[in-house]
Amino acid sequence: MPVETTLSGPPALDPVAWDRVSRVVHEAVGDLPGTSAEDVLAEIGRACYPGIGAEELAAAQVMAARTLVEREPNYSLGCARLLLDKLRGEALSHLAGEAVQADQAELESRYADYFRDYLGHAIECELLDPELATFDLDAITAAIRPARDLDLGFLGLQTLYDRYFLHERGKRFELPQAFFMRVAMGLAIREDDREASAVEFYDLLSTLRFMASTPTLFNSGTTRPQLSSCFLTTVADDLGSIFEGYRNNALLAKYSGGLGNDWTPVRGLGAHIKGTNGRSQGVVPFLKIANDTAVAVNQGGKRKGAACAYLETWHIDVEEFLDLRKNTGDDRRRTHDMNTANWVPDEFLRRVEADGEWTLFSPDEVAGLHDTYGAEFARRYRAYERAADAGEIRVFRRVRARSLWRRMLTMLFETGHPWITFKDPCNLRSPQQHVGVVHSSNLCTEITLNTGAGEIAVCNLGSVNLALHVTAAGLDTEKLERTVNTAVRMLDNVIDINFYTVPQARTANLRHRPVGLGLMGFTDALFELGLPPASREAVEFADRSMEQLSYFAIAASVRLAAQRGRYETFEGSLWSRGILPIDSLRLLAAQREDGELDVDTTTTLDWDGLRERVRTTGMRNSNVLAIAPTATISNICGVGQSIEPLFSNLFVKSNMSGEFTVVNPHLVRDLKRRGLWDEAMVTELKYHDGSVANIDRIPDDLKRLYATAFEVDPRWLIDAAARRQKWIDQAQSLNLYLAAPSGRKLDELYRHAWRSGLKTTYYLRASAATQVEKSTLRGTDGRLNAVAPAVPVASGEIGGPEPAACRIDEPDCEACQ
Repeated sequence: MPVETTLSGPPALDPVAWDRVSRVVHEAVGDLPGTSAEDVLAEIGRACYPGIGAEELAAAQVMAARTLVEREPNYSLGCARLLLDKLRGEALSHLAGEAVQADQAELESRYADYFRDYLGHAIECELLDPELATFDLDAITAAIRPARDLDLGFLGLQTLYDRYFLHERGKRFELPQAFFMRVAMGLAIREDDREASAVEFYDLLSTLRFMASTPTLFNSGTTRPQLSSCFLTTVADDLGSIFEGYRNNALLAKYSGGLGNDWTPVRGLGAHIKGTNGRSQGVVPFLKIANDTAVAVNQGGKRKGAACAYLETWHIDVEEFLDLRKNTGDDRRRTHDMNTANWVPDEFLRRVEADGEWTLFSPDEVAGLHDTYGAEFARRYRAYERAADAGEIRVFRRVRARSLWRRMLTMLFETGHPWITFKDPCNLRSPQQHVGVVHSSNLCTEITLNTGAGEIAVCNLGSVNLALHVTAAGLDTEKLERTVNTAVRMLDNVIDINFYTVPQARTANLRHRPVGLGLMGFTDALFELGLPPASREAVEFADRSMEQLSYFAIAASVRLAAQRGRYETFEGSLWSRGILPIDSLRLLAAQREDGELDVDTTTTLDWDGLRERVRTTGMRNSNVLAIAPTATISNICGVGQSIEPLFSNLFVKSNMSGEFTVVNPHLVRDLKRRGLWDEAMVTELKYHDGSVANIDRIPDDLKRLYATAFEVDPRWLIDAAARRQKWIDQAQSLNLYLAAPSGRKLDELYRHAWRSGLKTTYYLRASAATQVEKSTLRGTDGRLNAVAPAVPVASGEIGGPEPAACRIDEPDCEACQ
């Protein structure tokens, strides 16, 4: 029955077509508070013209609702539902071979038939594994909940539509709940009770309480299920290994996944080459080829290829390495598309603090430095310095440690690279130090796994949506435990199902079985609890929430070990000795000097009981925890990325799916409660680039709660990260924000990160990621397009000439998640 509307259709559109548009719009926004179907229809009417096609009309409906998002966040859900109508028509028509339209209610009544048709067609097109058709499809279709489509926001559904849903010649025929069930079936394909497991996995994914990483979402249930997120390699010092490294990078990136390459073993500039009796050109020319390989193999066109090169701070080529991302100089010695990271030993930072000298070596003359850490590294390093003084080492150079540190920070500010990561905490706290060495992290600095000859480290990621596990009363621990139990099982399944493109990855993954359970929506959880990000209460919540997540994840791996067996290299690991992540802090403290480690070690749960179960029963997984950036999957879930502070309360987000107006719904909710949300407030938010700090009529408590990333002292972010790190066996992707950077501030910040026991840091964001368009604002007193100037690093505080201001345009890592 048509929905009555007081708005007559535009003359350019047939009355029958307009009647359906009206019904679809009323269905999309009719139950959403603060929205108006008439306002959307009015916008659509203005976009219509004689002869408008069906696809253009469908797009016009979405665009009409989109223009209203800034004044009411619920219009984002309306946009998603209008896009869903377009997707329903596209999917059903493609499968039927003729034009088909269905509203949400009609679709729900025919979803079981649709799912069977969809599955059969995808298998016929060789997109999905024929094994999926052997499931009990009656049980599977009975569990599908089409109404959950309506919970997806516009950014989330558009992202799924553009990059995740199965398609044939550009026509999408996979609907959201079919997508979630397909992923769940793929992950349950080797379970004893496949249907029950698939339904359990589907419920977790479709309610957005947990989301698997992008490679898993792309490829689960397909004919080549490459489900892993991250791959770490070490490149040996010979041409065969170097070019095998390029080949491995290409094969690993082909089906999605971020790459971390340890290049430290490759000899430096001027080192002797015995085979030719010549001199090496160093590591930089090889990095240029690695950069171009990442560009050429772009993950099947779905995402940009992405890799990160790591180099230890004592390598003779480290100064050239720092310059790789500069826009000046010899372009043959630049890597404009590849990320870079410093792998920094504690010994270097001690020299910085003591204002001592630092010696750079070529790795072919200092055997053992690459494979040692902590006190043993310091002992060997000092011995090699004495050998250099005695004339026993040919290629070395002395620099002032503080000068090198300042240059590292200068390049980080100017180019965003290389990132600062810490070798010793990564190794001293590694559960797997009995079988290898952590030589680098990954593309997003959250994975810390061993690499070496014959093994390429692999990690399998997914993230808990923390925002859906809190209420105003606090953390829902029972719900969190249920989520984590299922999530760890899903991640463990990835290891056995996975399609491995290189044998070294399969070997490492099956031996050690690492997974990386993380979280997203941390800031949304703070909003729900009313905790300002720059507060002791927020730091405490970071501690307690991560303690719960860690406890449940470790316990889940123990249960899996009881059911499926321990991982192969469990004996001799820290786990087998009853040393959990919270306990491994002692190992780091034992190697640090006074004042070099400042970490709170408070606990609240029964860790003694869990410790004993770990020791006696064992672990299914060598590693269980890592906090990834979640750049894409958090968009799908409609929450803030990972542990990120809020970038802005109102901004336009750009990614591969287009541009999206993003409004903080928590702020809008609170302003509505106080009678402060109106068109004038929207204008003020636009003018102030989404910041509430300078809007007079917003109360101080809301200004503190909704402070944006550049308004929060980054030391709070490090303090919260330090509290999390004590519970995590791997690391976390931690971005740091400085509104007005200086050399002194950068120095203090990164030394604070080191003393706080962090294993890694990620991007330094030194200025706004994007600006809200101001050219059409009303009520700005003529002050249009105002952009605050970026503040450069003060000359002399870091060293060298005054660098250009850094503008990192939202460095969202989409290769891991």
